[in-house]
Amino acid sequence: MLLEVEAVVKRYRQAPIAANDGIDLRVEAGQVYGLLGHNGAGKTTLVNQIVGLLKPDSGSIMVAGRDVVADPGYARRTCSIQPQSQVPIAGLTPRQAIETLGRLRGSDAATVRARTDRLIAALALDEWARTDGARLSGGVKRLVAYCMAAVEPGRLVILDEPTNDVDPVRRRLLWRSVRSLADEGAAVLLVTHNVIEAERSVDRLAILGHGRVLAEGTPAELKADLADGLRLEIIPEPASGMPERPDFATSFVTAGSRILATVPAGRGGEAALWAQALRQAGRIDEYTLGPATLEDAYVALSGETENIDVTVEDSRERAA
Repeated sequence: MLLEVEAVVKRYRQAPIAANDGIDLRVEAGQVYGLLGHNGAGKTTLVNQIVGLLKPDSGSIMVAGRDVVADPGYARRTCSIQPQSQVPIAGLTPRQAIETLGRLRGSDAATVRARTDRLIAALALDEWARTDGARLSGGVKRLVAYCMAAVEPGRLVILDEPTNDVDPVRRRLLWRSVRSLADEGAAVLLVTHNVIEAERSVDRLAILGHGRVLAEGTPAELKADLADGLRLEIIPEPASGMPERPDFATSFVTAGSRILATVPAGRGGEAALWAQALRQAGRIDEYTLGPATLEDAYVALSGETENIDVTVEDSRERAA
């Protein structure tokens, strides 16, 4: 087991609840493990403790068998991290920034140069490879920050919201690269609040809420346990207002401009007819009916909808 987190508690002064309240996690080498939760769920606080930037109030954190609470320097040598905030690279080109991090992590120049070439090609960054970092878009900067973490990866690679601002095409390329890190033997800890990305990309995940692990397992296990049935997604026509909850819906929640309903499998035909009638009446713009998703499991477990990060573009990508 590469990462073992046991009963970790971290409190901040004047905060009403603990940022982490008894967190337990196990991450193996070769595994992409997701931390899924709303903003403020305690994800980044946990990451900062794993890499030795914060000390837990209680509990233990072991990386590759060593206590990193007692030896935070070992964590920083063993882990590579892409932080949630943008990495300042003004004055450096992407190639220079990536190669510099690889050398600082102890790899030789030829190895770093070859791996930098592969990462730039894999993420289609060639056209910006020699552009000053101050002139890059936010999405390109995020990809460069990922490359800086991946060019000489530690045994544990931590990615904190790696796809923020990244365009859909390069987002897919990024996930292929993340998968390759795990396939090459690293343990990857992915921190996100994007439900669709978590479902597509991780082997196992923990859903965090208010500092606690609410559920843990594979995406399939969590969907089976928490979101049995079908998912009906409705986008109302703005001038028509929200439709009333139908009696066949076991849940019916608003998430931004959408309505998400859970429907028993045996009543799918009824749900389709109901939604089609609303569309013909001009009350909704579109609807989809399909198997329950990890998003439905997350909503059922946490009750969170405001921080769900799933766009119409994401839904279309999923359908494709």
